[in-house]
Order: sequence, then C-alpha cells, then structure tokens
Amino acid sequence: MMSQGVPARAEALGARLRRARVPGVPWRSLLCTERELSRGARMGNSALRAHVETAQKTGVFQLKDRGLTEFPSELQKLTSNLRTIDLSNNKIDSLPPLIIGKFTLLKSLSLNNNKLTVLPDELCNLKKLETLSLNNNHLRELPSTFGQLSALKTLSLSGNQLGALPPQLCCLRHLDVVDLSKNQIRSIPDTVGELQAIELNLNQNQISQLSVKISCCPRLKVLRLEENCLELSMLPQSILSDSQICLLAVEGNLFEIKKLRELEGYDKVCINIFYIFSACSRVKTNEIKLK
Repeated sequence: MMSQGVPARAEALGARLRRARVPGVPWRSLLCTERELSRGARMGNSALRAHVETAQKTGVFQLKDRGLTEFPSELQKLTSNLRTIDLSNNKIDSLPPLIIGKFTLLKSLSLNNNKLTVLPDELCNLKKLETLSLNNNHLRELPSTFGQLSALKTLSLSGNQLGALPPQLCCLRHLDVVDLSKNQIRSIPDTVGELQAIELNLNQNQISQLSVKISCCPRLKVLRLEENCLELSMLPQSILSDSQICLLAVEGNLFEIKKLRELEGYDKVCINIFYIFSACSRVKTNEIKLK
C-alpha cells in the first residue's frame, strides 16, 4: 500500500510544483526522494522484523541509531524471553507502562542518548534487572518505587537533570556501581550513608555540601567528585581516616590538591597523587589513592 500511495502523492506534488512554477525546486528530484523514503520505510520495517526474529532465538534485542521515536510495540511479543534490550541513540521520549514492566527475565536495559523525561512505575517490576543505562536523557527524578529493582547492580544516569541524590538508591542492597555524573546535584544528604555501592561517580555536578555520612557507606571504595563546587572545609576528614574509600577523585573543585595535606588524618594514611592519561597524552583526572 505504501509503495503505491507515496509515489502517487509525490507525482501530484510534482504536478502542483510544475503548475506553480516554483523557482529552484527540482520536482523530479523531489519525486525520486519520496520514492527512496518509501523504500527506506519498508526496509526499516523489514529490519525490525528481522531483529525481532533474531531476539526470539537469542534473548537479545539491539536496535541503535535508527531514529526510533517510540519503544517498539513489536517487543511485547518477547516479554517472556528477552534478557537484553539496547535502544540507545534513538529519539524515544517515553516507555509504554503496559509493556515495559512485563519483561520478567530482563537483565540489561540500555536507553542511552534518547529523550526520556520520566520513567513509569512499571519499570520497577523488572525484578531480575541487573544493569540499567539511561545516560544522556532528560530525567529529573526516579520513580518512588525505584527501590524495588532489587537485583540492580549497575546504574548509569550520567548526563541527565537530576537535582538531588535519589534516596531510592539506598534501598538497593546489591548495587555496585552508580554513575550520577553530569547532573545538577548540589548537595549530598545524610541518607548517603545507607548507600551500598562500591563505586559512586558524582563528577561534574554542582556539589558544594557533602554529608559526613558518606564515610559510613559500608562498601564504598571509589568516590569521584571531580569538577564540583566543594571547598576544602566541605570535604569530610573522616573520608581519609574512618571510611572504606580507597580511591578519591577531587580534581577541579575550589581547592588545591596539595591543601589536603593540611587535613587531620592525612598523615594516618598513605596518599599517592597520580595522573591517568588519555590516549592523546592529556591529563584526564587527578585522583588520590588512599590506604
């Protein structure tokens, strides 16, 4: 139906352009372009069907960089067998509540570089989800039920619009890695002390206040706080002396690294300042290795 309708519309448009004598508009090229778009649309549908058929066999559905504006409704046929979904680098602005919560075996969901503004509560029905990547979207908050993602181990929310550390994260007992870099977080509250993560990335936020409770995180080994708004007085001394943190990244705040030597507890630990270089030999970060 599309192969007949689109060229017919293009032919009519070309006729109107010829009658109107619009200068500089090659109507034959326009007709050719619409026919190509028609073929492209059919190829897109065919490719989607092929991916669905493959996913039925492998449990993995990956469709990136395709300009999708909606979560593919065809995936509702695969709710009982998909383990991985990757729809990164598209233009999806919402997740269908009636579908997304039915992927009972899903372990990994990636929707990086889309246009999501909110997440439906039904997402939190994914009891086996271990990895959730939502980098570079437009999220301002997480669902209140987010703590129900009891199997979650890795959460990536870099490049969103979060204004605070989501308290729901403190309910996730198996969480290992949390990336909240490049958001709009201004302070870290006392609830952070209940966070179970091993690595917490808070680089490139607007943090000026950091609760001393961060030293109480029972499993926290890596804390990244680069390019924030921290004064040296706002960096809890207990991080150096009483925490489990063994790697602290604080370059790009409102103090010089050498000033850390003046903090009480500095002489109780072995501190080595070192640089990690990128492939082009530029300094990427300045980290402090503790203990």
